[in-house]
Amino acid sequence: MKKLLFRILLLCMPVSVLAAPIYDNFFTQDVMRFDYLLSGNQSSSKVIPCEIKKERTWSGSPNNLIDKQNLGTYCFRVLDKKSGELIFSKGFCPLFQEWQSTAEAKKIDKAFYQVIRFPFPKKDVQLKIYRRDFDGKFIEIYSTEINPENYFILDEAPLNVPVEKILFSGDIAHKIDIAILAEGYTEGEMDKFVGDAKRLTDSLFAAAPFSEMKNYFNVYALKTPSVESGTDIPGEHIYRNTLYNSTFFTFDISRYLTTSDMKTICDRGAVVPYDQLFVLVNSTRYGGGGFYNFVTVCTSDNKLSPKVFVHEFGHGFGGLADEYYTSQVAYDNYYNLKAEPWEQNITTLVDFKSKWASMVSSNIPIPTPRTVEYASKTGVFEGGGYMAKGIFSPMQDCRMKSNITREFCSVCQQAIKKVILENTK
Repeated sequence: MKKLLFRILLLCMPVSVLAAPIYDNFFTQDVMRFDYLLSGNQSSSKVIPCEIKKERTWSGSPNNLIDKQNLGTYCFRVLDKKSGELIFSKGFCPLFQEWQSTAEAKKIDKAFYQVIRFPFPKKDVQLKIYRRDFDGKFIEIYSTEINPENYFILDEAPLNVPVEKILFSGDIAHKIDIAILAEGYTEGEMDKFVGDAKRLTDSLFAAAPFSEMKNYFNVYALKTPSVESGTDIPGEHIYRNTLYNSTFFTFDISRYLTTSDMKTICDRGAVVPYDQLFVLVNSTRYGGGGFYNFVTVCTSDNKLSPKVFVHEFGHGFGGLADEYYTSQVAYDNYYNLKAEPWEQNITTLVDFKSKWASMVSSNIPIPTPRTVEYASKTGVFEGGGYMAKGIFSPMQDCRMKSNITREFCSVCQQAIKKVILENTK
């Protein structure tokens, strides 16, 4: 009876309480890359496997195998097949998930190319992929077993891509490794690309909390030339032959710059150990896009590019939400006002205690009026997440809200610090 009660107690314990898996027991120093199509419509998601690759080298922390932050609209989990033990997990946000909230997704099905990566397993594993439902709960949409000895797992030499280190602070296992890839730069424009990458990286490390935690990062510039300069602007009938097929007018929003060619991006990115992928587009036009633990995109030469670079990295790395609520977007009912959003910098007040409640002084009213009196205060201001009503954000302005300020608000800074420390320990 005592053994039975002990087993029941173990099953009820949260993952963070149980002993963390030991890296060397389960993984090599290589990377397993699982490529797939994520298809469906507004109400369905289906995974269609494409291929599995072996890459080098895993750059994540060996002490941070289980994602404890519960961020992302999707996540995947890797379990040891024999014991059923959870040995790796990670949250992420694919472009497909944003498309699901558009009007188009009500009418047709689409498929988007996806890539997930985790340390290469020594033994058979089970891979499970989940998506959040409208209530914020993860539901399983795919499961498969993988034998690491399977000879259909591609083990190819990486492509020959010239790399320049922009910043190197040390051991890749305990740093955040960022790969910046050139998009829309021709072979003769590689010097310009490296200069642009350095300039925009400087803008990131000029903004707190990155400014005080610069030594937690390594940054690489990958010289990946395109046939033509620039990028596609479909709304103006402009099309360019570029390596990663980036495009403005994503979801018919003129400023929304993305790429869905994750296969090409990850094939090139594999020449360096990376935790974050940043596609830098050679254009003077304003725009960008960022997707948590997936890919971040922005242009190089707009006067606001330094601010956009920082803002989009807030999405791609920090998992932060947009705090603006008056700009044009393509989404319908993006957030459920009866559930607490997973992003740390917005709230519906459904579970505000799990957010920044401890940072709000007792003399600050909730909700907090958007008046001069509270201009520099951390409060609970209505408006955020593309919605003027029902969603609340921490301050009246922030790098995640507008291009007026360079800085992240206090809540966003705290959230970013947490992500940095969690992934470098």
